[in-house]
Amino acid sequence: MADDSLPLAAGQIEKSLEAWLEVEFTFLRVDTLAAELSSLPRHEQDFLLNWIRRSATTNIEIAYQFARRAVQVLAHMDRRVIEAWALHAMDTYDRAGLRPALQVIQDVERFAQFSHEHAAGAIFGDVSGILLTFVRGLSGRQLKLEEGDAVYTDSEILYLPAVIARMPRAEDNFQLCKAMVAFLWAQTRFRSFRANLFETLATYPDHQRARAQFHALETLRLEACIRRELPGLSREMRRLKAELHQEYLPQEWDPWAQELARPEATAEDSLRLLAEAYPAPIPAAVCYQGELRLEAVANTMAARMEREKTLLRVKLAQLLEELGKQKGGDGDTAPRFEVKPAQDEQAGLPRFELILDDMPIAPPEGVRQLLTSVYLDWGELPPEHLSPAGPGEYDPGLFEEKAKDPDEVWQGTYHEEGATFYPEWDFGRQHYRKNWCVMREKDVPPVHDGYVSKVMQEYSGLVKHLRRSFEAMRDEDRLLKRQIHGDDVDIDALVEALSDAHDGSEMTDRLFTRMHRTERNIAVMFMVDMSGSTKGWINDAERESLVLLCEALETLGDRYAIYGFSGITRKRCELYRIKRIEEPYNEEVRARISGIRPQDYTRMGFAIRHLTRLLGEVEARTKLLITLSDGKPDDYHDGYRGPYGIEDTRKALQEAKRSGVHPFCITIDREAKDYLPHLYGAVNYIVIDEIRKLPFKVADIYRNLTT
Repeated sequence: MADDSLPLAAGQIEKSLEAWLEVEFTFLRVDTLAAELSSLPRHEQDFLLNWIRRSATTNIEIAYQFARRAVQVLAHMDRRVIEAWALHAMDTYDRAGLRPALQVIQDVERFAQFSHEHAAGAIFGDVSGILLTFVRGLSGRQLKLEEGDAVYTDSEILYLPAVIARMPRAEDNFQLCKAMVAFLWAQTRFRSFRANLFETLATYPDHQRARAQFHALETLRLEACIRRELPGLSREMRRLKAELHQEYLPQEWDPWAQELARPEATAEDSLRLLAEAYPAPIPAAVCYQGELRLEAVANTMAARMEREKTLLRVKLAQLLEELGKQKGGDGDTAPRFEVKPAQDEQAGLPRFELILDDMPIAPPEGVRQLLTSVYLDWGELPPEHLSPAGPGEYDPGLFEEKAKDPDEVWQGTYHEEGATFYPEWDFGRQHYRKNWCVMREKDVPPVHDGYVSKVMQEYSGLVKHLRRSFEAMRDEDRLLKRQIHGDDVDIDALVEALSDAHDGSEMTDRLFTRMHRTERNIAVMFMVDMSGSTKGWINDAERESLVLLCEALETLGDRYAIYGFSGITRKRCELYRIKRIEEPYNEEVRARISGIRPQDYTRMGFAIRHLTRLLGEVEARTKLLITLSDGKPDDYHDGYRGPYGIEDTRKALQEAKRSGVHPFCITIDREAKDYLPHLYGAVNYIVIDEIRKLPFKVADIYRNLTT
């Protein structure tokens, strides 16, 4: 028996390297490398060989160059840094190709120098989702968050660098990112920007000095605003400043700081005090302050102010039409809205009510957001903004943001605008490929051909049976055993208690049964395979099953959604909306079920991750993700077929379980028993041997899962 503690000989290592680096085809020289590795202790050999093997699953040249450099740096570099270096090279290959990845390998010393950023820094891609949720929970304009070359805002988008690593600890760098986002939000929320701010600062002899002093004055005012609005975060911001020794403020600034700390202070006060502060020493910038890019702000504001004026007038005209109001023939007699701030003002930002013919109207959410945004830009709601647009005066489609047609992006040069990105598990690398799958949601084109009515007629007897059985599930009582109080004696519990008493043990008092009416609190996602292999009978059976399920679930009252999935390579992962979770089962949904058609391949990981995310937004005690599929994970040309796809799907299912989602699979693949236990576990799938049985079985399976 070989001793696992003894170093591997050069011949053993060379044999492994020849296999991993495909020397037969690449003609790489590995004998010298094997000799160098053979001189290392066994634990260091195992460490490097493991990462060479994992790197080779991404690219052989990367693995070879990594091996050559890793032997040299192992003695003076921490293993965690070497791991991060290898992963960074592979991620760079995924994102930018071979040449930049090899540059990462060659610049290992530079990588080690900046390894703190990768170990403790806040990476934009990792924290942007949390920060976006945070900023959308704050009052004011709906803002976006994007990666940029610095910390700044154009008044619509908040920009953060790719990495924030000013603090030694990862959690502090995240708090710093949050402070930056809050400060940029405060600039938009508390009206730091005015339409003529750029021109006003340009009147000073030194434009840059004037801008820096105004920024410093506004920082004092906005810190006071955040202190009142977000006291907990304000304390964190003061702590971050203290740790970076940025608390010092020149003495002559104290009176200005006190004046700008008043609740009624505005950006006008900062401009007024600028005349005094202009010659004073410029305070050092604080860590979350960012830059003041007034040119970007001016351009964005000018376009937005014109766009929102037009859009608000168009939406008010649409609101008039919905209210059934007829406009007069000329401008003097045309209806005009008035606005009244609601009483529950929050930190100076009013909630507006519309008044029409002396009657208050609660504005729709889209109109409310427009009113707030106009108020933040103008400081008021100008009367001309409240005059509804006349017939044919404006085309709202010219001003509203449009979602890009998911099909258009495949015409011509591919781009990823408007997509959602998901990671994918690379089992060879034993690590996620970041932002690897490019996913878009699409609506299934509805087909109004009476298909659902035909299915209902064909399965009329089964539909009646399903409705009766599901009605019984809705109203069923459950017998609870071993209760302290109840309606009847639990014979089994009594026998056990008497036996315990006979042995001298203490008798339990849980000797009764009682009936309990359970309240259903279930949310279900049905994930339907729309790959090309479902063409024909399988597609028909899937659609029939969905019709029967919908009819049964409407009786039961459980919340449910239906999405189809397909794709071709990681660049085109598509999820098809058939029924959203809160969408009623109406004629449009029925037409979408009729419109389900086979598409491309069976890439599953991204679909599981996205539907798990959607289920995470639903409040429910029980969350199910039920897949209807005809086969194993599969895709075209990019290695997803085989173990890679199986392991990525398994990882996505594990992520779903950790999120509180219970996955289950219904398949007609007769070979499914070879791989489904590995994916779902021994009892979380069922194989239906004949496709014709699928409509009859799927509702029964659902009933068993939820009772």
